[in-house]
Amino acid sequence: MDTQIRLRIDLREPFADGMSFGYVGPYERIVGEVSFAVDPDDPAYGEVVDLQHAPRNGDGLVEYATDVYIVKPVDMARGNRRLLYDVNNRGNKRALQFFNDAVHSNEPRDAAHAGNGFLMRRGYTVAWSGWQGDILPGDGRLTMKVPAAARGDGDITGLVRAEFIAEGPGVTCFPLSGNEYSASYETNSLDTLSASLTYREYEPDPRRPLGSDEWEFSRLDEDGHPVSSTSHCYLSGGFKPGWIYELVYTAKNPLVLGLGFTGVRDLISFLLHAESDDYGPPNPLRQDGVDIERAYAWGRSQSGRFLREFVYRGFNEDARGRRVFDAISPHVAGGGRVVLNYRFAQPGRYPRQHADHVYPSDQFPFAYDVTTDRLTGETDGILKRPDTDPLVIHTQTSSEYWERRGSLVHTDSLGNDLPVHERARVYLFSCSQHGADPLLQGPRSGPYRHPSNPLNTTPLLRALLDALDAWATDGAPPPDSRVPSRSGETLAPAEVVSASFPSMPDVECPAEPSRLFVQDHGPKFEQGILSKEPPHEDVSREYAVLVPQVDTSGNEIAGIRTPNVEAPLATYVGWNFRTNGAGEALAGLVGSYLPLARTKAGRRDAGDSRSSLEERYPSGEAYVEAVGVAAQRLVDQRLLLPEDAHRHVKQAAEEYAQETSRTES
Repeated sequence: MDTQIRLRIDLREPFADGMSFGYVGPYERIVGEVSFAVDPDDPAYGEVVDLQHAPRNGDGLVEYATDVYIVKPVDMARGNRRLLYDVNNRGNKRALQFFNDAVHSNEPRDAAHAGNGFLMRRGYTVAWSGWQGDILPGDGRLTMKVPAAARGDGDITGLVRAEFIAEGPGVTCFPLSGNEYSASYETNSLDTLSASLTYREYEPDPRRPLGSDEWEFSRLDEDGHPVSSTSHCYLSGGFKPGWIYELVYTAKNPLVLGLGFTGVRDLISFLLHAESDDYGPPNPLRQDGVDIERAYAWGRSQSGRFLREFVYRGFNEDARGRRVFDAISPHVAGGGRVVLNYRFAQPGRYPRQHADHVYPSDQFPFAYDVTTDRLTGETDGILKRPDTDPLVIHTQTSSEYWERRGSLVHTDSLGNDLPVHERARVYLFSCSQHGADPLLQGPRSGPYRHPSNPLNTTPLLRALLDALDAWATDGAPPPDSRVPSRSGETLAPAEVVSASFPSMPDVECPAEPSRLFVQDHGPKFEQGILSKEPPHEDVSREYAVLVPQVDTSGNEIAGIRTPNVEAPLATYVGWNFRTNGAGEALAGLVGSYLPLARTKAGRRDAGDSRSSLEERYPSGEAYVEAVGVAAQRLVDQRLLLPEDAHRHVKQAAEEYAQETSRTES
């Protein structure tokens, strides 16, 4: 039985206040919901964990639904007939923010949400839908309604591990999910004797147990008093800021989250191929004989990991054997994949040095090419289905090497360089941090030791999307991969990079990244069941997680170096340190901005080995010229658009004035 699809359109109105985007003209936005009814015995859904235990309707089908949001040309004939699917991040839309340098909004509607209009000027149709079935409504987040699995003889139960880290004093209660925007798996019992809560300052420290009478399954009522709750953890003495609290409990009612994969697959297949849904309403992307020719997907961080897992698990082949996405571009995904199609999955969690460190997002295979894991003997790869695999442009920042094991995307388990897969390119955006700032708001202070890294890399995303389109459309290969390598001596163990890092006042390079050992999550892990919590780590088998080597300024040598790195005013790194407890641990995915001294005398007095601004640039004009040369070089290499090169040069004088003023003060 074929999947039944029903599209409901709730709103259709002009986008960006009716603004016209050059030849393409005005855009419109479409808001609604798409519902699915699927046969759980259909082989196209056979990989969805617990689908057989989901409730069925009178026709024996399992129903689920997702929000859908589309921004498209009013006249499709003027568009480029390309669909860009933005895989939402925890329900949040990100493509317009990062490609158009737009003001972020989960309900993009006005001119500010169009930003510089890049995607619209190119003629793209942009689409979003929910895929993470535990996201709660609010703040315009995209949601997905999926069923909970149950057996006829009662609830399905299993172990769940939750981590809580308070980022300030006075915190006494957490949802079991660890946040307010995703649903928690309910505990099967309020008796704390049936669960365990431990705490430790740093991830490698021994776990210290809390007594069953020191905490409870409770939430705070309106008066701040604890009341029993199957979805919250309450600690009367409060959670120590920065410390890791780990709760292992027996949960019930697992959501069938693997439907997030089939929901995306079936929606995109419908938009590409169907004239109408199964109840008559037409496909909104078909207009007077004009349809979508190619579909691309972009995902940032968690949603980039979604794309890697989507392709790895074979969901880029639709129910009729057709390729879904012609090309994908995972951004800042590191070496991981999303943990979604598992019983009691928590897809919002991902491992870092200090938080959720052994959550199973980072498991072999890491690379796109099929390789053999030298630690386990397994042979596998993300791109292993040549008939339906997409083209891939994978982009990552310095932060992914330090915190997200990014080197494993292009090295083997022992750290040796891998050959480039013919259908993939990998690029390091040198020296930048995970959350690169598209609106150039400058360094920020926060619960970390150094100001955050302000490097903006969205211009690189624009150039690489053009390259991806040319690759998928005309077969024109994109620029060669730009990553650090062992053979080029630009990729090394962290202790080697730390030893070569320049000296500067009150700055210390980390001695190690987020390490990774072979993990054991239980005997049914490959069937989607995590039964060993916490998992066992085999410390005798460690993956080589390497980081980019730096130059005498402390900036990374390899990768795509933006004009701000080629003509630096500071050292920009992808790491930082915590300040709210556990102060020697890395501060998640935040980088650091370490300004250069203004004068030679000033740097010598401070003990700074880096050349000063006056030693590098005789004048502000010399700096602007250096930026212009670097920008044009990237244009020639198809890594920067001319319009963005012009922006770099235009901003250079102001940036130089700001940096010299800041250094002098």
